[in-house]
Amino acid sequence: MNFGTGAKAAIERLVEAYGFKNRQALCDHLGVSKSTLANRYMRDSFPADWVIQAALETGVSLRWLATGEGPKFDDARNDVIAIPRQKLIDGKLYDSNYYMFDKAFLSDGLKDPVVILDGDITYIADRQFDEVVDGKWLVEIEGQTSIRDLARIPVEKIRVIGGSVDFDCFISDIIFIAKIIKLTISA
Repeated sequence: MNFGTGAKAAIERLVEAYGFKNRQALCDHLGVSKSTLANRYMRDSFPADWVIQAALETGVSLRWLATGEGPKFDDARNDVIAIPRQKLIDGKLYDSNYYMFDKAFLSDGLKDPVVILDGDITYIADRQFDEVVDGKWLVEIEGQTSIRDLARIPVEKIRVIGGSVDFDCFISDIIFIAKIIKLTISA
Protein backbone atom coordinates (compact mmCIF):
# COMPACT_ATOMS: atom_id res chain seq x y z
CA MET A 1 0.00 0.00 0.00
CA ASN A 2 1.17 3.50 -0.81
CA PHE A 3 0.65 5.56 2.35
CA GLY A 4 1.24 8.74 0.37
CA THR A 5 -2.27 8.43 -1.06
CA GLY A 6 -5.62 6.96 -0.08
CA ALA A 7 -6.72 9.74 2.25
CA LYS A 8 -10.22 10.17 0.87
CA ALA A 9 -11.25 6.56 1.45
CA ALA A 10 -9.43 6.40 4.80
CA ILE A 11 -11.19 9.54 6.06
CA GLU A 12 -14.56 8.12 5.02
CA ARG A 13 -13.71 4.93 6.95
CA LEU A 14 -12.78 7.06 9.98
CA VAL A 15 -16.20 8.74 9.86
CA GLU A 16 -17.83 5.29 9.69
CA ALA A 17 -15.65 3.82 12.47
CA TYR A 18 -16.65 6.55 14.90
CA GLY A 19 -20.28 6.39 13.81
CA PHE A 20 -20.37 10.04 12.77
CA LYS A 21 -22.76 11.37 10.14
CA ASN A 22 -20.27 13.75 8.52
CA ARG A 23 -16.63 14.87 8.37
CA GLN A 24 -17.35 17.92 10.56
CA ALA A 25 -18.10 15.63 13.50
CA LEU A 26 -14.79 13.86 12.84
CA CYS A 27 -13.00 17.25 12.89
CA ASP A 28 -14.61 18.11 16.21
CA HIS A 29 -13.62 14.78 17.72
CA LEU A 30 -10.02 14.92 16.49
CA GLY A 31 -9.66 18.57 17.47
CA VAL A 32 -8.66 19.71 13.99
CA SER A 33 -10.07 22.45 11.81
CA LYS A 34 -12.25 21.79 8.80
CA SER A 35 -9.54 23.21 6.59
CA THR A 36 -6.93 20.77 7.96
CA LEU A 37 -9.16 17.81 7.18
CA ALA A 38 -10.14 19.26 3.80
CA ASN A 39 -6.48 19.79 2.95
CA ARG A 40 -5.64 16.13 3.62
CA TYR A 41 -8.79 15.00 1.83
CA MET A 42 -8.21 17.08 -1.33
CA ARG A 43 -4.43 16.46 -1.52
CA ASP A 44 -4.98 12.75 -0.82
CA SER A 45 -2.48 12.85 2.04
CA PHE A 46 -2.93 9.65 4.09
CA PRO A 47 -3.96 10.44 7.74
CA ALA A 48 -1.84 7.78 9.48
CA ASP A 49 -1.99 9.57 12.85
CA TRP A 50 -5.78 9.73 12.78
CA VAL A 51 -6.08 6.11 11.64
CA ILE A 52 -3.96 4.90 14.58
CA GLN A 53 -5.94 7.05 17.02
CA ALA A 54 -9.24 5.68 15.68
CA ALA A 55 -8.03 2.08 15.93
CA LEU A 56 -7.12 2.62 19.59
CA GLU A 57 -10.31 4.50 20.48
CA THR A 58 -12.87 2.42 18.59
CA GLY A 59 -11.43 -1.09 18.47
CA VAL A 60 -11.89 -1.11 14.70
CA SER A 61 -9.23 -3.10 12.84
CA LEU A 62 -6.17 -1.03 11.91
CA ARG A 63 -5.94 -2.95 8.64
CA TRP A 64 -9.54 -2.11 7.74
CA LEU A 65 -9.11 1.57 8.65
CA ALA A 66 -5.92 1.87 6.60
CA THR A 67 -6.84 -0.22 3.56
CA GLY A 68 -10.53 -1.05 3.65
CA GLU A 69 -9.57 -4.74 3.47
CA GLY A 70 -10.48 -7.49 5.92
CA PRO A 71 -13.10 -7.42 8.65
CA LYS A 72 -14.00 -4.13 10.28
CA PHE A 73 -13.59 -5.71 13.71
CA ASP A 74 -11.01 -8.35 14.50
CA ASP A 75 -13.26 -11.04 15.97
CA ALA A 76 -10.32 -13.06 17.33
CA ARG A 77 -9.39 -10.17 19.60
CA ASN A 78 -12.88 -10.19 21.07
CA ASP A 79 -12.45 -13.86 22.01
CA VAL A 80 -9.37 -13.18 24.15
CA ILE A 81 -9.42 -11.82 27.69
CA ALA A 82 -6.57 -10.52 29.86
CA ILE A 83 -6.82 -11.88 33.39
CA PRO A 84 -4.71 -10.48 36.24
CA ARG A 85 -2.14 -12.91 37.60
CA GLN A 86 -1.04 -13.08 41.23
CA LYS A 87 1.65 -15.18 42.89
CA LEU A 88 1.12 -16.75 46.29
CA ILE A 89 4.45 -16.64 48.13
CA ASP A 90 4.89 -17.33 51.85
CA GLY A 91 1.26 -16.58 52.66
CA LYS A 92 1.08 -13.31 50.71
CA LEU A 93 -0.36 -12.42 47.29
CA TYR A 94 1.76 -10.42 44.86
CA ASP A 95 0.56 -8.91 41.57
CA SER A 96 2.39 -10.54 38.67
CA ASN A 97 1.23 -9.18 35.29
CA TYR A 98 -1.55 -10.83 33.21
CA TYR A 99 -2.41 -14.05 31.38
CA MET A 100 -4.26 -13.98 28.08
CA PHE A 101 -7.00 -16.60 27.72
CA ASP A 102 -9.35 -17.62 24.96
CA LYS A 103 -12.83 -17.07 26.41
CA ALA A 104 -13.83 -20.58 25.30
CA PHE A 105 -11.39 -21.99 27.87
CA LEU A 106 -13.09 -20.19 30.76
CA SER A 107 -16.38 -20.86 32.53
CA ASP A 108 -19.25 -18.70 31.29
CA GLY A 109 -20.19 -17.46 34.75
CA LEU A 110 -16.85 -15.85 35.68
CA LYS A 111 -17.45 -12.29 36.88
CA ASP A 112 -14.07 -11.14 38.25
CA PRO A 113 -11.45 -13.73 37.25
CA VAL A 114 -7.89 -13.92 38.56
CA VAL A 115 -5.05 -16.38 37.98
CA ILE A 116 -3.25 -17.56 41.13
CA LEU A 117 0.19 -19.16 40.92
CA ASP A 118 1.04 -21.32 43.93
CA GLY A 119 4.36 -23.04 43.24
CA ASP A 120 3.84 -25.37 40.27
CA ILE A 121 0.06 -25.12 40.42
CA THR A 122 -1.93 -22.54 38.47
CA TYR A 123 -5.49 -21.77 39.58
CA ILE A 124 -8.21 -19.79 37.85
CA ALA A 125 -10.47 -18.21 40.45
CA ASP A 126 -13.40 -15.81 40.64
CA ARG A 127 -13.17 -12.93 43.12
CA GLN A 128 -16.88 -12.20 42.88
CA PHE A 129 -19.24 -14.72 44.46
CA ASP A 130 -22.67 -14.65 46.06
CA GLU A 131 -22.15 -17.15 48.86
CA VAL A 132 -19.59 -19.50 50.34
CA VAL A 133 -20.12 -23.05 49.10
CA ASP A 134 -18.14 -26.27 49.46
CA GLY A 135 -15.02 -26.37 47.33
CA LYS A 136 -11.52 -25.00 46.93
CA TRP A 137 -10.98 -21.36 47.94
CA LEU A 138 -8.32 -18.69 48.19
CA VAL A 139 -8.68 -17.53 51.79
CA GLU A 140 -6.96 -15.40 54.39
CA ILE A 141 -6.70 -16.86 57.88
CA GLU A 142 -5.09 -14.70 60.57
CA GLY A 143 -3.16 -12.66 58.00
CA GLN A 144 -1.91 -15.64 55.96
CA THR A 145 -3.29 -16.30 52.48
CA SER A 146 -3.57 -19.86 51.19
CA ILE A 147 -5.58 -22.23 49.01
CA ARG A 148 -7.81 -24.48 51.12
CA ASP A 149 -10.65 -26.94 50.66
CA LEU A 150 -13.72 -25.79 52.58
CA ALA A 151 -16.90 -27.57 53.61
CA ARG A 152 -19.86 -25.79 55.20
CA ILE A 153 -21.17 -27.36 58.38
CA PRO A 154 -24.25 -26.42 60.42
CA VAL A 155 -24.66 -23.20 62.38
CA GLU A 156 -22.58 -20.80 60.26
CA LYS A 157 -19.41 -22.86 60.54
CA ILE A 158 -16.92 -24.16 58.04
CA ARG A 159 -14.45 -27.04 58.00
CA VAL A 160 -11.05 -25.97 56.66
CA ILE A 161 -9.16 -28.83 55.03
CA GLY A 162 -5.53 -28.59 53.95
CA GLY A 163 -2.49 -27.01 55.46
CA SER A 164 -0.85 -28.74 58.42
CA VAL A 165 -4.09 -29.25 60.41
CA ASP A 166 -7.77 -29.47 59.47
CA PHE A 167 -10.07 -27.43 61.71
CA ASP A 168 -13.58 -26.06 62.15
CA CYS A 169 -14.35 -22.38 62.67
CA PHE A 170 -17.06 -19.77 62.14
CA ILE A 171 -17.48 -18.47 58.60
CA SER A 172 -16.83 -14.98 59.95
CA ASP A 173 -13.34 -16.05 61.12
CA ILE A 174 -12.09 -16.34 57.53
CA ILE A 175 -11.69 -13.79 54.74
CA PHE A 176 -12.82 -15.33 51.46
CA ILE A 177 -10.82 -13.87 48.57
CA ALA A 178 -11.77 -16.03 45.58
CA LYS A 179 -13.49 -19.29 44.64
CA ILE A 180 -11.20 -21.64 42.70
CA ILE A 181 -12.78 -22.60 39.37
CA LYS A 182 -10.01 -24.55 37.57
CA LEU A 183 -6.50 -25.70 38.26
CA THR A 184 -3.58 -26.96 36.23
CA ILE A 185 -0.36 -28.54 37.42
CA SER A 186 2.83 -27.50 35.69
CA ALA A 187 5.80 -29.83 35.36
